[in-house]
Amino acid sequence: MNKVIIFAISLIMSSALLMQAQEDSKSIIAINAAVEKAGSGFSFTEGPTADKDGRVYFTDQPNDRIYVWDENEGISLWLEGTGRSNGMYFDSEYRLFTCADEKNELAYFDENKNLITLCDSYNHKHLNGPNDVWVSPNGGIYFTDPYYHRKWWGENHKEIQDVRGTYYLSADGKLSLEINDLNTPNGLVGTPDGKTLYVADIKDGKTWKYDINIDGKLTNKTFFAPKGSDGMTIDNEGNIYLTSGKVWVYNPKGELIEEIEFPESPSNVCFGGKDKKILFVTARKGVYTLKMNVKGVN
Repeated sequence: MNKVIIFAISLIMSSALLMQAQEDSKSIIAINAAVEKAGSGFSFTEGPTADKDGRVYFTDQPNDRIYVWDENEGISLWLEGTGRSNGMYFDSEYRLFTCADEKNELAYFDENKNLITLCDSYNHKHLNGPNDVWVSPNGGIYFTDPYYHRKWWGENHKEIQDVRGTYYLSADGKLSLEINDLNTPNGLVGTPDGKTLYVADIKDGKTWKYDINIDGKLTNKTFFAPKGSDGMTIDNEGNIYLTSGKVWVYNPKGELIEEIEFPESPSNVCFGGKDKKILFVTARKGVYTLKMNVKGVN
């Protein structure tokens, strides 16, 4: 074969391989990464959130426990007796906020691991059961309040609020109902600049986004994705991760860019590890990790 032709073919093949490598490098998942089981034997895991060192705190709500996962040391028990903590979130000062539905309250843990109530009622009526929480950069707190009857409540326990709402607790302690037209609001997350909030309606199978005003009010409700979500997170490229049977990843335009399957159906998700480049997923009785090219920002 002519040397020129051989060289041309070689060049074309090299270019194709380079283009494929470039495409692979664009993936949000690290090259050759695989889902790994980080722990098992729980009853139902939820609420993952990472501290400043990348350690992930997550709940086993039926057993009323919070565990900590460290990428080098594995999983250890952090606290037993958590107020039945569900969704959790660290704020910028790394205080651990929680939706504790034993008494249907939004609360946080102080330095001695004591549960400090922030609010448990609206318009003089008890909340239904706070489920997921996100703290904005200005210190205001958004949380969803659907209704899921818990076995630790009494048999005569009933839904109290007129709507299954999404609330905003301002930094000065004023509670307002911000979203009242979703069927079952559940997972939520905001952008690190504090300008946009994403809220999932898990029963209706949709996720919506809202503009966050300076006063914390939500405006410009816009359809974002045709999936509901139990929990969600965001990465440094603005991609939104939803949990509904698998992890669905949508870019800021609402375009599906990745589907990630796990051995168990995911309930919630966050980024952990020293560099915040490990996707940490709570999934029923187990928790799982996956190395990523992107990193978490919440």
